[in-house]
Amino acid sequence: MGPRVPLPPEIQLAQRLAGNEQVTRDRAVKRLRKYIVARTQRAAGGFTHDELLKVWKGLFYCMWMQDKALLQEELGRTISQLIHAFQTTEAQHLFLQTFWQTMNREWTGIDRLRLDKFYMLMRMVLNESLKALKMQGWEERQAERLLELLTTEILHPDSQAPSGVKSHFLEIFLEELSKVGAAELTADQNLKFIEPFCTIAAQTKDSLVLHNITRGVFETIVEQAPFAIEDLMNELEAAEEEEGTSEDEREEDVPSKEPRRGEGHSTSGVPAPVLARSWALVHGAPGSQVFVLGSSARWVYAPVHGGPFVLGSLHGAAPDTSEEPAGDGEDSMGPVLQFDYEAVASRLFAAASQQDTPSQNRKRLYKVIRKLQDLAEGLFPEDDVPEKACRNLQEDRRERKTKKRLPKSGLQNKAGRIRALVGARKRRRRRQPRAGARAKVTDCQDLRMRRRQPPRSGK
Repeated sequence: MGPRVPLPPEIQLAQRLAGNEQVTRDRAVKRLRKYIVARTQRAAGGFTHDELLKVWKGLFYCMWMQDKALLQEELGRTISQLIHAFQTTEAQHLFLQTFWQTMNREWTGIDRLRLDKFYMLMRMVLNESLKALKMQGWEERQAERLLELLTTEILHPDSQAPSGVKSHFLEIFLEELSKVGAAELTADQNLKFIEPFCTIAAQTKDSLVLHNITRGVFETIVEQAPFAIEDLMNELEAAEEEEGTSEDEREEDVPSKEPRRGEGHSTSGVPAPVLARSWALVHGAPGSQVFVLGSSARWVYAPVHGGPFVLGSLHGAAPDTSEEPAGDGEDSMGPVLQFDYEAVASRLFAAASQQDTPSQNRKRLYKVIRKLQDLAEGLFPEDDVPEKACRNLQEDRRERKTKKRLPKSGLQNKAGRIRALVGARKRRRRRQPRAGARAKVTDCQDLRMRRRQPPRSGK
C-alpha cells in the first residue's frame, strides 16, 4: 500500500471541531484562530469559498455539540469573534457570506431544543460584523457591501434562506445596530442602513417578509422615537458637563428672536423640519418643545427654564434634570438610533409608489408612512386619546360586532320564513284543488250515485 495522502488542514480542523470531547473542540477552535491569522497575513494567502464552507461546517457542529447555556454563550462569542482574526476585508466578507450560507443550509435540520443557541449565534455574528464595520470608521463603501451581502443571502427572493432565518434577522438587525453604532451614527447614515429594507418591503411577494420588515424595522423606529429624544438630551447634558461652559457663553448662543417651530437651522445650514416632541412626554415639563434637526441629528431645540427656545448643540444649553441617564433603569430601552423621520417617510414612499409594487404591500407601507409623517410634524402615537374619542371607538366596535352577528341571524330568520311559506302553499294546494279538477270529480261522483240508485216503481 502506498502512503496515505494527508487531508487538507481545513478538513482536519472541521473534524476536530465536531469531535465528541469538549477538550478536543476547544483546542480546535484555538488552533483555527491561529491558522486564520497566519494564513491571511500572507500576501498570497486567504481562503477559498469552499474552504470556508468546510470550516463553518465544523464550527456549526461544534456549537451543536455544546451543552449548558453559559458554555454555549462563551463558545458563541469565541466563534463570532473569529471575524477579527482575518487580516483583510475581503476575507472577512467571505467569512460572513459562508456563515449565512451555512445557516441557510443547516437550518431545517435543527431541532427545537437547539434553536435558541443558534439564534444566539446569529445575533453574535451580526453584532461582530457591525463592530468590524465600526473599526473601519463606518466607511460608506464597506457598509454598502455588508448590506448587499445580508440582503442577497437572507432577504432576496432567490436566496435559500428559510423563514426562521429571515424572521430572526429582521427582528435583531435594528437592535444590534443600535448597540454598536447608536453613539456615532447620524440620521443620514442610519437612513442608508434601512434603505435596502424599503426596497425589499415594496417588492417582496412574501407576506411574512413584509410583516417582519414593517414590524421589526419601521414600526420599531416609530416606537423608539421618544427614547431617541431622551438620548439626545442626555447626550447634550453630558457634553455640557464635560465642556464646563459658563452662563455668559451660553447666553451668547441665545438668538435675538424666538425661532418658530420647525424653522430652525443648525450651524451647518441644515433646516429643522423633522422631529418635534412634547417635552412633557419625556421629562414631564409642560409647555415646551424639543426639535431634532434634519440630517445632523445632533442639534436640538432645548427649553431653557424661564427663557425662550434656544438652539442647542454640543456646546449649547440643556435643561437640568435629575433623572437617570438612559440605560440605567430596569425598564430602559438602552441606546436607540436617531432618524430623520421625514426623510425615512420620503424614501419609503418613493419605493412603495412604484407601479410594480403589489397593492397589499403599498397599503401596508402607506400606513407606516403616515405614522412617520406624523412624527415629523410632532404628533406621537403615544399621546393620550381624549375620553370622548375612546367612547366613540368603543361604540364603533360594539356596532361592528352587532353587524357581524346580524347577517347570521337574518339568514336563519329568512330560511325559517321560506320554509313556512312553502309549507303553507302545500297545505293550500291540498285543501283547494283546481277548478277543472273539482268539476271532473263532481261529474264522476254524480254518475256513480245515479247508477247505484234503484229505479222507482210507478204506482
